[in-house]
Amino acid sequence: MDTTRSTVIDGSSTTASPGALFPTTRLRRLRQSPAMRALVRETHLHPSQFILPLFVRPGVSVRQPISSMPGCAQTSVDECVRDAAAAAAAGVGGVILFGIPAAKDAEGSGAWDAHGPVAEAVRAIKAAVPALLVITDVCMCEYTDHGHCGLLDGETVDNDATLALLAREAVMHADAGADIIAPSDMMDGRVAAIRAALDAAGHAQVPIMSYAAKYSSAFYGPFREAAESAPAFGDRRAYQMDPANTDEALREVAQDIAEGADIIMVKPAGAYLDIIRRVKDTTRMPVAAYQVSGEFAMLHAASERGWIDLERAMLESLTAIRRAGADIILTYFAITAARALTAAR
Repeated sequence: MDTTRSTVIDGSSTTASPGALFPTTRLRRLRQSPAMRALVRETHLHPSQFILPLFVRPGVSVRQPISSMPGCAQTSVDECVRDAAAAAAAGVGGVILFGIPAAKDAEGSGAWDAHGPVAEAVRAIKAAVPALLVITDVCMCEYTDHGHCGLLDGETVDNDATLALLAREAVMHADAGADIIAPSDMMDGRVAAIRAALDAAGHAQVPIMSYAAKYSSAFYGPFREAAESAPAFGDRRAYQMDPANTDEALREVAQDIAEGADIIMVKPAGAYLDIIRRVKDTTRMPVAAYQVSGEFAMLHAASERGWIDLERAMLESLTAIRRAGADIILTYFAITAARALTAAR
């Protein structure tokens, strides 16, 4: 019986034995063991790349669970410091603080309260864990009684009138000791206004991490509970980006860089990996990506139903965000992922 076989290589017909048909290059060779896979791994996760979001509110010994975000809670300053210390012990790169004030008003005046929960938490964390980076979210939605991200003119957010309030909030955070200021409001011109205010207040060395490409996303649902920031009417599509747009993201990013942003953020992360990649390739700037509350909640929900392995899905999703080009990942998994990575070493 003839065991030879005819095949076509580069357009010419050859005759070879069955053994000769196997390629000399076998990609599976480098997948045969954990050590081998680690040796040739292209994308690496490290705890220092993670930022943990924390929600701080007035009170003492308060830990109020967020029902849609397993393991997450609104906390008082003392409990927030505990969480920050746990993040530092796990090797997490930093925390970002969101404030829930004691009272809200149309102006959002709690945003620049020097004795409000965010300012007190910044001071307490920097005293307890001085090496840990503390980032503060700068926006009005948690502080206004209408839940929108700035001053209203009727039912429209007044972009220009809001800029002075954002700048005032940013300076207060820097005065309290924040390491990085992160405006998330999506007002035009906010980075320039905040940069000028910080510089004038003696904080020229405080960087701005701008939520430059922040989309109007359905994945923010659980955050509205966490930050108590649901709009009282309408939505935020008039100032957050349309999920269908990519070129517009690059225009937003370019504008924020021109105004003085030091780090650029894309939010959300998982459904916007293409945006992360384009931003990184175009700017070569440090790029952050926010794995938002809905992404976190969905993975937990699927795991609770036995549909996925939570740890594997968590690390795979974070690896995808890094692979797309993010240098920094804001994630509610920060401590869990950091511990998993350390245990795997």
